[in-house]
Amino acid sequence: MARVRRLKFFLWALTGLAAAVGVFRFLFGLGAATNLSDAYPWGVWIGFDVMSGVALAAGGFIVTATVYIFKLERFHVIVRPAVLTAFLGYVAVAVGLLFDLGLPWNIWHMLIYWNPHSPLFEVGWCVMLYLTVLTLEFLPVPAEEISRLASVRRFLVKIRLPLVIAGIGLSTLHQSSLGSLFLIMPEYLHPLWYSPILPVLFLVSAIGLGLAMVIFESHTTAYFYYRKPETHLMASLAAAARWVLVVYLALRFADLAWRGQLHHLAGAGWQVWWFWFELAVMAFVPIAIFSLPQTRRNQTWQWAGALFGVAGVVLNRVNVGGLMHQGRGDRLYWPSWTEITISAGIVSAAVLAFLFFIEHFRVWQERPVDPEADPRKLPELSAVGATWLGVPVVANRTVYSLAFVGAAALGFALIHPQPASSRGIVPVPVHNARGADVLWIDGNLDGYGVAFPHADHEKREGGKKSCARCHHMNLPRDKASPCGVCHRDMYAPSDAFRHDWHAGPRGAALPCVKCHTPGRPRTKETAKTCDQCHKDLVAEGAVIKVKQYQAPSYTEAMHRLCVGCHVERAASRHKPDMPRCAWCHKERRRFVDAPDLDFRGLRAPGSEVVLPPLPESKSKR
Repeated sequence: MARVRRLKFFLWALTGLAAAVGVFRFLFGLGAATNLSDAYPWGVWIGFDVMSGVALAAGGFIVTATVYIFKLERFHVIVRPAVLTAFLGYVAVAVGLLFDLGLPWNIWHMLIYWNPHSPLFEVGWCVMLYLTVLTLEFLPVPAEEISRLASVRRFLVKIRLPLVIAGIGLSTLHQSSLGSLFLIMPEYLHPLWYSPILPVLFLVSAIGLGLAMVIFESHTTAYFYYRKPETHLMASLAAAARWVLVVYLALRFADLAWRGQLHHLAGAGWQVWWFWFELAVMAFVPIAIFSLPQTRRNQTWQWAGALFGVAGVVLNRVNVGGLMHQGRGDRLYWPSWTEITISAGIVSAAVLAFLFFIEHFRVWQERPVDPEADPRKLPELSAVGATWLGVPVVANRTVYSLAFVGAAALGFALIHPQPASSRGIVPVPVHNARGADVLWIDGNLDGYGVAFPHADHEKREGGKKSCARCHHMNLPRDKASPCGVCHRDMYAPSDAFRHDWHAGPRGAALPCVKCHTPGRPRTKETAKTCDQCHKDLVAEGAVIKVKQYQAPSYTEAMHRLCVGCHVERAASRHKPDMPRCAWCHKERRRFVDAPDLDFRGLRAPGSEVVLPPLPESKSKR
């Protein structure tokens, strides 16, 4: 089967390229491999890998409900492929989520640390439980080939109906709950995509996508394996998908009208054109194809209509998941090639697994047979100069392995780590405005922040003598060092000592014996404390004992300092709202839109700031 071999060659190459990028992502973190940021924390991995993956697998519960609940036995022949597609789809969702999580090894925390108020908690549990149900639903298929699992298969067949009912309930819950994730961000999601009935829209569109995916999978595999297409069954599914998409369109436009958002359709922004493009691909074209009897019953038109439906719903999930977010900063999010490669690699691996199952187990009524893959077949003489790699089975494995390794090597050659500043590690996210009177604190570097009246606080706390209350430690030969020079990472602790700088040739280039006692192991216990060399390390007037040289994250340090002081002042000044967020974060203001502040000469937000060398004399803040 030349078609299948060419397809597998391409899929193995794409999987190898994604494997290289995946290694890079886990070695260097999210920021190095994505265009995600604090302003855009969700992107194509959530919109495509998770949200689209869950929706693509909806065909499993739709077909099982059709056969085992509504007793339409003529669809029984497509139950196993639909369940297999759903099972692999949810496995792909779990794998994709590992790439998106900042700390993927903590994915199990959801099992122990419950947060029942979060939609993600419900989605996570439903996905795990439904993946378990799909595993049990599909396990009888490979169990047919293993005699030792005969009793397990008989038991799973007996409890099939409860599994189907559980699968329908779980899938319905998390298909809709994925839409609930965006109900709390009306100010971020464009009005043409935001809706209070997003859970309903997500559920209805998932049903339409599930039907389209079954049609697409059936005709695509029929083409590659030279099978007779199941056109008569797919025509019935196409008719059902047509009405589901009509209901979806009615709900979406009725919601826009009810909320008074139809005027956005007359706008000139690119989002309006993108909205109509999404609906055309997702609904208008498939409805037109599936409404005409001559096209609904034609194999090619069925495949085309299903392709449009699948692409349209996937586009909708990606739009809602990240592309149509606004008000998150001046830079729009667009996925990097590494993000797209990993997503494509996950899909490729899932398709390869699908092909493996249908070739080795009875997923279809008749297992596909490749006459050239018979290991007993004698080798044939080939043209002069061609290389014989063995019998077809061995030759195919060799070619696929070369495709995987070659693409992985290409991937490693194309990727490179990004500088720290582009990964969100910016040491000094504080801007001076009007001298030292006001500081603009832009903690997330998204253009929005807090105007901190520095001079007013200094006067209120007792003048220059109060500096040590906030600036508790100094850089050597410095006074009132800014927070960001020690708390260099936005969310993670950082090394305040900087051993490499002290010992390296580009820094102080100190010999080891300068700090460590000669003849003894070079450990923290045998080293001098910093204040033995730097007498002014602790700010004058501050009471602090240095136990370790790990500076908390910038966010934690700033909030602990400000909120802690406000808690003290709230009681003495009878202002209970002082510790609340809104006391400082009064409104979402950008520094470029603040007319009361003079920001001339400030650095651009997000530009790299490096730690300065030790000055020759005391520096001014």
